[in-house]
Amino acid sequence: MRILLCEAGATKADWRVVEDGKQLARVITPGTNVSTMQMDAIASVIRDAAAALPPGAVKSVHYYTAGVITDPIREAMEDIFRRCFHAEELEIQTDLVASARAACGHAPGIAAIMGTGSNSCQWDGGKIIKQVKSGGFIIGDEGSASALGKRFVSDFIKDLVPAEIAAAYAEKFPPAYPDIVERVYHNPGSPSGWLGSLCPFILSWYHHPYIKRLVDGNFRDFVERCLRQYDIDRYPVGIIGGFGNALQDIIRPIFEENGIRIRAFIPAPIEELIRYHAAAER
Repeated sequence: MRILLCEAGATKADWRVVEDGKQLARVITPGTNVSTMQMDAIASVIRDAAAALPPGAVKSVHYYTAGVITDPIREAMEDIFRRCFHAEELEIQTDLVASARAACGHAPGIAAIMGTGSNSCQWDGGKIIKQVKSGGFIIGDEGSASALGKRFVSDFIKDLVPAEIAAAYAEKFPPAYPDIVERVYHNPGSPSGWLGSLCPFILSWYHHPYIKRLVDGNFRDFVERCLRQYDIDRYPVGIIGGFGNALQDIIRPIFEENGIRIRAFIPAPIEELIRYHAAAER
């Protein structure tokens, strides 16, 4: 039984044609975020993927995208997909559902996205039953790369970063206050992406007590402001995203000291989604 899966973040979309749990084809396209992109731009991404994928009918299409899916958005996207793919079944879901399915499968649990941004939910094995709203990089995203970058830059412009670290930052990045404001408030690309891009530099100083407090505090905020609102005493947490996966040696002890059991670290959900849908199709 041939199915088409797509896991579309804001930066890139990973399309897989799968039959009986085995990958037949893969295409990478630009990503989609239905909260910030115009529908004609999203339609262009979907059409380009349809043209790049090998011909052949698929029984079902499962599309996971970043952003908040409203009824008008869902209807518009369903229309685009029906014109591009002649599938019997069509499912359009958020990236949070993708992460919950990847992290928990058909069992109850808690899913935590820890990438450039962050999000989380409690999953009953079939649907999201509770979600602490992310808020995005301006008013939320605790535990994410962008939140860590924001913490550091906020300290830097207020002269709160230790001198040796501030000097090293100024050698690698534009240190002037107007330049920083421009990148955050007038960035034509991704302000959160720029903030997240500072993390390799920040983490290279993790041995310094100031940076350790900054990094650990970012993850403790995620625990206190988000994860504690779920049944962490009953269910483990699956962590999805490259940022979280890369920093599991830092995250694990912080979560464990707060009584949080970790189910797994998953760099990206697509491989687990292939297994999830293969099991569902049997």
